[in-house]
Parts: sequence; structure tokens; C-alpha cells
Amino acid sequence: MKWEIESTPFLEDRHILLSDKVSAWNTANKDALHPLPGPGYWQSCKKILALLAEAGFLEYILPQPSCGDEVKIDLRAICVIREGLTFESNLAATLFSVQGMGLLPVARIGNQQQKDAYLNSARQGETVCAIAISEPAAGSDVGGIATTAIPNEAGYRINGIKTWIANGAIADHFLVLAKMPNVSNQQTIAAFLIDRDTPGIAIHPDIPMGDDCPLSMISFENVQVDKTQRIGSDRDGLRAVMSGFSIFRPTVGASAVGIAKRALAEAIAWVEGREIYGAPMAMLESVQSHLAEMAADTETASLSVYRAAWHGDVVGGDFSREAAISKLIATEAAQRVVDKAVQICGAMGVCKNSVVERLYREVRPMRIYEGASEVQKMIIARSLVNTRQKS
Repeated sequence: MKWEIESTPFLEDRHILLSDKVSAWNTANKDALHPLPGPGYWQSCKKILALLAEAGFLEYILPQPSCGDEVKIDLRAICVIREGLTFESNLAATLFSVQGMGLLPVARIGNQQQKDAYLNSARQGETVCAIAISEPAAGSDVGGIATTAIPNEAGYRINGIKTWIANGAIADHFLVLAKMPNVSNQQTIAAFLIDRDTPGIAIHPDIPMGDDCPLSMISFENVQVDKTQRIGSDRDGLRAVMSGFSIFRPTVGASAVGIAKRALAEAIAWVEGREIYGAPMAMLESVQSHLAEMAADTETASLSVYRAAWHGDVVGGDFSREAAISKLIATEAAQRVVDKAVQICGAMGVCKNSVVERLYREVRPMRIYEGASEVQKMIIARSLVNTRQKS
């Protein structure tokens, strides 16, 4: 199946051309985008990242500074790429996005030594980054993390456990958030870029969340890091990482749109090829109702995502509310679309290794990671209240 993107007032010609490139890349690399579990799986993931780099897609999430030290991103382009990749392979989309989330703070506030050491190799797909924030007792509430960074003469000593880490099993380095001692305020959470081979790091791969998006748990036991591995000041880390979340939230919505489009396409193909009670399944009123609702949900999700991305690119400033709205609308809508696709496909919709069954597993975590739907509602509501109070 071929993915296409609709022209909207929020997209420019270059974005449509980029979508054609992504679609062609999906077709050319389809066999490589769905590696099977077992020996060679992790090497296959690195190959996918190398293919993304070869196509130039990683340049969009880790762009070169445009003037001086300023790093500008084309958020609409990132959304286009992530939507298109997810239509074919959620794994490819995850490898793409996490590479950017893990290193964009370095590109923005890192020192020149850090930029030289990590960014170029990441753009070329030669090294892999993972972002290590979530913990067994702290997910959406980043301020609740328990991992600590204790200052000493050599730098910092890191202790803690991070879990649900995408790219963890193949990462060469980790972006880690840790609390400074004896302080509970979130502003005292620092960010560190820590190499995988640092003594005291243990990686526990294969958290059972499906073969298409492998996750890991990572423990840090008396991990000594140098002061040069801290990103920005003690107070900069959380701000830099959370601002990255606002940037990437619309791209999660874009992934949800990609899944919704694939689910709708699979459902249409299914009903067009089957008969029920002596008539084409596509002619059943109940089926047509499902398809119409799926199309409406998909269109609404797409518009909310690219409106938020346009706001970030063109209007600028704080667009956290628009980003939260796009993630909330798109992920919730995609869940409904995929659920209807499962219902339409019947037993095949829940048959392991069918496309629709895979989509059902892929879409559900999107309402949780990078801020659960409930957190997005809090962000939206607080923004509304704050705006009203200021007026």
C-alpha cells in the first residue's frame, strides 16, 4: 500500500515533495523495515537508521546551525517524515524520532565539544542515541524521578533505574535526567549525555511490548561522569528536554495519523474484497458508517497535527497548547480508527502478524508516551486559565 499526504493550507510545496520521497523510500526499503525477532534483529535496526541517514531524513531532526549557534527545525517536515514512516513501519519512525529527541538538547544548548563528539555521527546514522527519563515510579511526572546525580571532585556520580527506553538496546549513548541532591524543585534536574560503555551501566533489553518497538530497562550504579557530560547548567537540563517534548508532540500525532491512514486503507481493501450475506461487504450500511467515521477522525487528526506544526514553524513562540491539542486529538482519534478496523476485519483483525493487529498494538502506547492524554488535557486547561487570567 502506498502512503500519500493531503495538501493543506499548513503545508508548502516542499513538504509535498518530501512526502513523495518518503513514500518512495518506504517502497524501496519495505523488506528491511520489518525485521523478525532473533539473531541479527538489533543489527537490522541499525541498518534502518543508516538507511534513514542515507536518505537525508536525519538532517531534519538534527539540522546544522543556520546562523551562529541557532538551530532551526522544520517541524512540518519532521511530521511529514514521521507520518509516512509510521504508515509502513513504526520501528523506522521510532528510530528516526528518538535520534532527534535524544540529541536536540545537545544541538541547542550543548557546548562545542559535545556537538563535535555526538551530532555529526548521529546525523550519519553511525551512532544511536536513546533518551532515558521514565522510571518505574515516574513516567509523565518528570519531577518525580528518583535517579540522582551527586557532585564530587571528578564530576557527578549517577544512581538510578530508567525504564521503557526506546533504542536502549542499541544506543551508543543516553540522554539521562537526574536530580541534584537534597532538592525537590524540578528546576534542579540536570541532563547528562552518558556513553554506553561507562562502568556501572547495565542494559536489560526486550521489555515485552511487541517486536515492532523494542524497549529496555537501564540501571546506573555508581556511574561516574565528568562535568563535561552535563548538558548546559544544573538548571538547564529539564528545560531543554521538556521544550523538546513540546516540539516533538505534534510528531507523535503525525505517527498516529500514519497509523490511522494505514488502518483505514487496510479496512477498505478488506471490505472491497469480501462478500457477506450474498452482497459486497463494502455495501453494508454499518460498514459504510464505520468507514465514514474513520475517514473523519483521520482528517481531523491530520489537520490538528499540521496546524500545530505550522504554529511552531511560522508563528513561533510558545505553542505548547497547540502541541498538546494535536497529540491529544490525533492519538485518541487513531485509537478509534484502528479499533473500527479490527471490528471490520473480524477474526483477521486480532490474528497475530496481521497488519491490523500490529497497528492495534502500536497505536495504544501513543496515548501514553511523551505525556499521556490526561497530561495533555492538563496542559491545555492550564493554558486556557492562564490566558484568561492575563486578559
